[in-house]
Amino acid sequence: MTTPALLPLSGRRLPPLNLGTSSFPHHRATLRLSEKFILLLILSAFITLCFGAFFFLPDSSKHKRFDLGLEDVLIPHVDTSKGGKNLGSFLIHGQGHDEHRHREEEERLRNKIRADHEKALEEAKEKLKKSRDEIQAEIQTEKNKVVQELKKKDSKPLPPVPLPNLIGINSGEPADPDIREKRNKIKEMMKHAWNNYRQYGWGHNELKPIARKGHSTNIFGNSQMGATIVDALDTLYIMGLHDEFREGQEWIDKNLDFSVNSEVSVFEVNIRFIGGLLAAYYLSGQEVFKIKAVQLAGKLLPAFNTPTGIPWAMVNLKSGVGRNWGWASAGSSILAEFGTLHMEFVHLSYLTGDPVYYNKVMHIRKLLQKMDRPNGLYPNYLNPRTGRWGQHHTSVGGLGDSFYEYLLKAWLMSDKMDTEARKMYDDAIEAIEKHLIRKSNGGLTFIGEWKNGHLERKMGHLTCFAGGMFALGADGSRDDKAGHYLQLGAEIAHTCHESYDRTTLKLGPEAFKFDGGVEAVAVRQNEKYYILRPEVIETYWYMWRFTHDPKYRQWGWEAAQAIDKYCRVSGGFSGVKDVYSSSPAYDDVQQSFFLAETLKTRVYLLTWEPSGCL
Repeated sequence: MTTPALLPLSGRRLPPLNLGTSSFPHHRATLRLSEKFILLLILSAFITLCFGAFFFLPDSSKHKRFDLGLEDVLIPHVDTSKGGKNLGSFLIHGQGHDEHRHREEEERLRNKIRADHEKALEEAKEKLKKSRDEIQAEIQTEKNKVVQELKKKDSKPLPPVPLPNLIGINSGEPADPDIREKRNKIKEMMKHAWNNYRQYGWGHNELKPIARKGHSTNIFGNSQMGATIVDALDTLYIMGLHDEFREGQEWIDKNLDFSVNSEVSVFEVNIRFIGGLLAAYYLSGQEVFKIKAVQLAGKLLPAFNTPTGIPWAMVNLKSGVGRNWGWASAGSSILAEFGTLHMEFVHLSYLTGDPVYYNKVMHIRKLLQKMDRPNGLYPNYLNPRTGRWGQHHTSVGGLGDSFYEYLLKAWLMSDKMDTEARKMYDDAIEAIEKHLIRKSNGGLTFIGEWKNGHLERKMGHLTCFAGGMFALGADGSRDDKAGHYLQLGAEIAHTCHESYDRTTLKLGPEAFKFDGGVEAVAVRQNEKYYILRPEVIETYWYMWRFTHDPKYRQWGWEAAQAIDKYCRVSGGFSGVKDVYSSSPAYDDVQQSFFLAETLKTRVYLLTWEPSGCL
């Protein structure tokens, strides 16, 4: 057996000593005996030093206290029920005891220290008789006991909650053989992505499909939390890939641990982990998903410990220490992050009976309602210390997007009883339409970004989700404007389709301009990439569900074909760096949301018949 490498105090790792059992057996035995003798000698010297220091200490009877942490012995308990009369007695006892009492206590303590040192010496001798492997095994056993105790502490039984009726999971099988074939193709793409992750990145957060190894980013901290496993669970279940679903469930049950010293994004962990676990629970009814979701939510709660209750962007899962991104407008929290917690946290309170989660997100809403908004718009930055807006930058894309989505879905999730959320959504959409939505010279409707009183005529891929949001929110809109918002959704879908159609790969860029003669085209090199995002196909899906216009299905299928042609590699799927290049370079990342979103509600569900309810 190879001798383990030694780690000296300097922190440098020394090469292992290659001392085989067949070569120099006598020298090896002598070396071990010498090591033990030296350790015993050092230990004996240390104990002698301790005894010497103890007995040569100044006479503690000359001092008012013998402070070895034994105040409970030297200072009697104060009976506060007798009022102030006992206070004087407490002070007298605290100042000192008679000489005889002090000597008795000191002698008792000396005897105790002698006994403890003798016991420690005997234990050290016993340890030195054991091999290094035996000692390491004992240490590992103790560590395992601590871990198991922590898991038992976190695994508190949750109250039973009735599951809602699940409708449409196994229905909606398309009668059209062409649609069935397309559905099977999307399922095959999902299996290709999953199987390669299973082979090359299992347990890691994401996959590098070209390098064929695990991948992670700072949003997940420095730990392997299996983000792809958790994120993909509901897609696996909906597609009927139940063996793969059970693989994921088994890993989560045995390996998903949140008691790690890791700083994570509150927003990303909420939508990918808590959202993924809750979706898996509602689909399958397996308690492990609910338990894990509640455990993780408890780790996120310290992020809300700010002067305003607006949570930090990042939190350490072990220490609970939070902070914000350094680039975010003088330490501000981000609208799309603290505004995208509501649905998951309301469900957590429903499942646990604990209102703490609901109260946290409702406090955020109440605070936002009280604040003045420039031009009725919500800026993307809010300082959690002062409760004031940061830079006046408003976007329906990155930094703002899902805040508006969650307002609408909070209303829908409440069976349209949460009228407060609906009002906030309607107010925000009216301001957005007035200040951000414009039509280009070529007739394309786009949503720009408001920056310090100026409209930037640029639209991001992330913003393309808004077409579906407008269609989803059409029913119940003010002043009987359902038709108007459905049409607005269709116009945004058309613009985003153009951003795909005007590229070489038929995949959309990260952002595109509407300046001069340039429309729906990326100008900067750092905006020409595609990282397997779902937002455009998401809008196609909503528009298909509300209008049944077959062009949306066709657009979704074209996007799926382009992904399969240009993003598929032998080890999975990768983003590309330039959608205008016929031979683009890969970014070598298979995002977890590709399995959770792009291949699920954005492509696979486009093949569901209108009778299906998902």
